[in-house]
Amino acid sequence: MSSLTEKDRPVAQLLLNTGTCPRCVFRFCCVGSQESYRRPHKDLLRELYDLLENSKDKDDILCHNEAADPPSKRIRLENTEEGTEDLNQNGALQHTLVVNDGNAAPENLTLTVCNVCLGVLQEFCEADFVKKVCQNVNSAEYEFTSFVFSVSLPPQLSVREHAAWLLVKQEMGKQGLSLAKDDIVQLKEAYKWIIHPLFSEELGVPADGKSLFDVSVVFAHPETDEDCHFLATAHPDCFKPAKKKQSVFTRMAVIKALEKIKEEDFRKHFPCPPNAPKNFCTVVEIQCTNSAIFVAGRYNKYSRNLPQTPWIIDGKRKLESSVEELISEHLMTEFKADSFNFSSSGREDVDVRTLGKGRPFTIELVNPHRVQFTAEEMKGLQQKINSSSDKIQVRDLQLVTREAIGHMKKGEQEKTKTYSALIWTDKSIQKEDIVFLDDVKELKLDQKTPLRVLHRRPLAVRTRVIHTMTSEYIDEHHFRLNLKTQAGTYIKEFVHGDFGRTKPNIGSLMNTTADILELDVESVDVDWPPALDN
Repeated sequence: MSSLTEKDRPVAQLLLNTGTCPRCVFRFCCVGSQESYRRPHKDLLRELYDLLENSKDKDDILCHNEAADPPSKRIRLENTEEGTEDLNQNGALQHTLVVNDGNAAPENLTLTVCNVCLGVLQEFCEADFVKKVCQNVNSAEYEFTSFVFSVSLPPQLSVREHAAWLLVKQEMGKQGLSLAKDDIVQLKEAYKWIIHPLFSEELGVPADGKSLFDVSVVFAHPETDEDCHFLATAHPDCFKPAKKKQSVFTRMAVIKALEKIKEEDFRKHFPCPPNAPKNFCTVVEIQCTNSAIFVAGRYNKYSRNLPQTPWIIDGKRKLESSVEELISEHLMTEFKADSFNFSSSGREDVDVRTLGKGRPFTIELVNPHRVQFTAEEMKGLQQKINSSSDKIQVRDLQLVTREAIGHMKKGEQEKTKTYSALIWTDKSIQKEDIVFLDDVKELKLDQKTPLRVLHRRPLAVRTRVIHTMTSEYIDEHHFRLNLKTQAGTYIKEFVHGDFGRTKPNIGSLMNTTADILELDVESVDVDWPPALDN
C-alpha cells in the first residue's frame, strides 16, 4: 500500500524537481510510518514515480533525475561505473538508479546529493556504513546488552530544512492547505527509524532509549558551513560564545535564530529551495561510551603517613600514594575505565587513622568498557585491594546507582563522628583534673576557619557541637579523650585552640596549654552503603 496520496503529488513533484531525496520528500509529506523510510531507496523512488505518472510535469522531473534507456524486467541500484561516483552538469555528486520492471518507467534515474539532508538519508542508510560503524564498536571491546544511537548533524541542515519548509508551505497555500513546521517528520527521527534495526541486526542487541551504552556519529558538511552565517548578522543575540564550543553556530543557536527571523528576511539571504550541494556529508567521528558505573564501600586507613587524595603541591608529589589511588587503581583495571572520580563522607588528615567500620566512599568510573560484575567478582576485587597494601582495607564493596550516592551526601551533613585523641598538657595533671570532661554534654563551639585550611576554605565562624566526651588518664602530661561530635567539627583545633580561633577549647577548659599528639576516627555514623556479609 502506498504511503503517499493524491494530495501529496504537488509537494512530491515540487521537491523532486528541486533536488530533494525521496526520504526527505516523504518527511515533508508528513509520512509517519517508520517502515516507509526503511524501504530501499529505489522502492521509494518507484512509489514517487508511480504517484507522478499521470502528472503533466512528469517529464520535467525525469529531466532532472534521469538519462532514459529502454526498460528491462529487473530493479537494481548501480553506480554509473562500478565503485565510482560522477559529477552531473551542475557539479552535484550523482548516482544512477536503474528502475525497470517492464512498465513505462525511466531506466536511469540520476540522483544528486539531497539539497535538504545533504545525503544523510541516502548514503548513510546503507549496509556498508552500518558495518563500518559496527566495526568501530566491536573493535572498542565494550560490554553492552543494548545500545542507544545518537547523531550530531551539521547546524546548516536546520537552515536548509527551513528553506524547504517555506517552499512547501507556499505550494500548499496555493491549494488552501497549511503545513506547520512541527508536522514535518524530523530528520533525526527518520534517520533513527531507518538505522536502529540495521544496527540491532549487526550488533545482535536491541536499541533502547534508556541504554547505558551510547553509539554516536558526528556528521559535518564543510561545503555548506557558511549557510548559517547570515543568521548571525540578522540576530546576533542568538550567537554568543560558549565554553567548550568551537563555533557560535550551534544547532540550538541556529534554531533560535530561525524562530526569530521573518520569512521575507530569510528569503532575501537564503534560496528557497536550497541549492544543490556537490558533496555528501562526511563522518568526522564515531564514538562509543558507556555511562559511568558507581562503586561504593567503606575504607579503613591504618597509616599516619597516607593522605586521602594525592598530595601534590606546586606540581610536586609529597607522598608516594593515597587512599584514593590504592583503591582506584584496581577498579580502573578491572572495569577498564577511562578515568575516575573519588568522593567520600568527609576526609581525614594525612596523620589521622580511620578505624572501626571505616569511612563510606564512592568511586565513579567514567566510560567503563566492562560493566557486569557478580557479587562474587566484587568480593574477589575487594580481596585484591586488601591484599595489595597494609595501609588500607576496604569492606562492603558493591555496585550502586548514581541516585544512591545521595544517601552518603545527606549523611555527610547529618552524621555524627566518634574520635579518639591522645592529648598532651603543659601543666602536670592528675586523674581528677580531667574527670569533669566526662560530664560535659552538647558543648557548643565557635570555630573560625582553621589557619591550616584557610588557603582552600572561606573565612567564616562555624558553630559545631561536641555531643559527649569521656577521658582516660595516662600520666601527668597525657590523657586520651574520646569524643562524639557533629559533622564538620575540627578536633585538632578544639584541643589546642588554634590561637584562640576555636572557643571554648580543651586548653581553655583546663586552663593550660594543650596539644594533640594522635587522632583516630573511630566511627563515621552513616548507615550507607549497606553492610555485606563479607
